[in-house]
Amino acid sequence: MDMLRDVSQTGPKPMNLDALKSEIRRALINQKANACPIAMRMAWHASGTHDRNDMTGGSNGATMRFKPESDDPDNAGLSIIRDLLLPVKRAHPDLSFGDLYTAAACFGIEFLGGPKVPFGFGRTDHESGAKCPAHGRLPDATKDSAHLRDVFQKRMGFTDREIVALSGGHTLGRCHSARSGFDGPWTTHPLRFDNEYYKNLLNRTWVQRKWDGPKQFEDEETGKLMMLPSDLALIEDPIFKPIVEEYAKDEQLFFKDFAQAYAKLLALGCPASCQPNFTTPQLTERDRLNNEFRELAMHGSVLPAMKIAAKCDVHQVEGTSGRSALHKAAFWGHNKMVEYLVMACKLDVNVQDNYGDTALNDAAKFGHATVVQILLENGADRTLKNKDGKDALALAMEHEKPEVIELLKNLKSKL
Repeated sequence: MDMLRDVSQTGPKPMNLDALKSEIRRALINQKANACPIAMRMAWHASGTHDRNDMTGGSNGATMRFKPESDDPDNAGLSIIRDLLLPVKRAHPDLSFGDLYTAAACFGIEFLGGPKVPFGFGRTDHESGAKCPAHGRLPDATKDSAHLRDVFQKRMGFTDREIVALSGGHTLGRCHSARSGFDGPWTTHPLRFDNEYYKNLLNRTWVQRKWDGPKQFEDEETGKLMMLPSDLALIEDPIFKPIVEEYAKDEQLFFKDFAQAYAKLLALGCPASCQPNFTTPQLTERDRLNNEFRELAMHGSVLPAMKIAAKCDVHQVEGTSGRSALHKAAFWGHNKMVEYLVMACKLDVNVQDNYGDTALNDAAKFGHATVVQILLENGADRTLKNKDGKDALALAMEHEKPEVIELLKNLKSKL
């Protein structure tokens, strides 16, 4: 399938979730860092500013890119994750920053063993910081359960159970004194999404840490773990504590409740397509056939493609990548299919996809000499460059495809 449409793909534009997920994973998890926890934190902070009373704040608009929100002390360090995700944005120019930041958080949770969070696309990006929420909307970690209810229930509309579930996000990552003033991890495995946070709350002895920083607690058993006053509020409150006990005993229950609560958080103030309960519109029959035609082209299945060609738009490009049926056939070196597409279907041989590549560029890169010859004979422009500044000859040389190099050089000498 050239697009995925499931509970995680509900936006107005098609999105290749497999490709997006893979690119986000490379951005978040690599030889230099594992940035999944900070991705979750950024989306949380972007979304947790929402006020249902005046419908301001939230992840729609991606206002964290601008001052004064970017300068909020509560958001210290979050520019790092925004920078890490820039290559993904460049690869998906139609994807809004708002959708990218929140999707990265959902995928990051999943990468570290957590639940799949229901997610919908459709956020748009504001062009300035004019709609940035005021500082001070995020929860104050030094306060008690009454404060948590003021922020989560009165302003954002969460239940007690959802408050406790969302607090479980502290199972990932750690505090850094240079960012929040607090220091240390909540769990022994801060890169594993599980229910240890709740177990630690209940089963360890928490004593106030003696240091020159803000009030926080450390476990008496090892002195290596920490809790914030707002964390301990969960076991001091008679309504919150039984929920903590449930989650400590049943990790899958926590996963289920967290996924729903976090999905709700990310969707606050966002368009209908971003809401967890949004129903994805079904493809029209013509769109389904267009997808099938490109799929057949990718596999070189000429006869089946011929049977449905009259019922679809053979020239339509894939919404997720800008690639035509010809791109797909050339990429995999299907000579007969390429001939059919350019001679019978009259596809434009010089269409460039979202990366700037033509069908000729794809064929040259993989050394499909016969396909290159067919494309050249049917008007392919060998001088067109992709977004990396490489034309067909440069790609053939980079990937050491001598037969294609000779074809392109001979053509150049005749010009």
